[in-house]
Amino acid sequence: MDGYWATYGSSHPEGYIHRIVDEFYNTNRILKEVKETNRYWGGYFVAIDGDKVLGAGGGGMIDKATGEVYVLYMDPDRKNEGIGTQILNAITAQQKSFGAMKQWVSVQKGNTMGIPFYEAKGFTFQYEKRGYGNEEGENFISLRYCRFI
Repeated sequence: MDGYWATYGSSHPEGYIHRIVDEFYNTNRILKEVKETNRYWGGYFVAIDGDKVLGAGGGGMIDKATGEVYVLYMDPDRKNEGIGTQILNAITAQQKSFGAMKQWVSVQKGNTMGIPFYEAKGFTFQYEKRGYGNEEGENFISLRYCRFI
């Protein structure tokens, strides 16, 4: 996934990136997630130009009044065109229709693309936690952000 590599290629080791991409962005998982949607996983919102995927995102509900943005990535060559904002708006509208009044997102510490994007959308930093996928000797940190919607 080009968006993941563009985001973390300079801050995370290749082995870590391969682990995460292999776990979350493999064909079988994505096909399953496209077919199975519910309030806990609302499915993917995808921006397409012809036959090229420009960005994709998805989220779900973590309790009856709280949504979570699980994933939002853009084609690195198409950033700053408002596409990510449109995808986030679609996820947010869906979560509001499910009853969400607030929304969470996790962003890796040092993610110089994601942090300013989410802060510009009204998310505020809440706390740090150990990043997902850390193996022994790795100490990547995930930043938790929240906003009212």
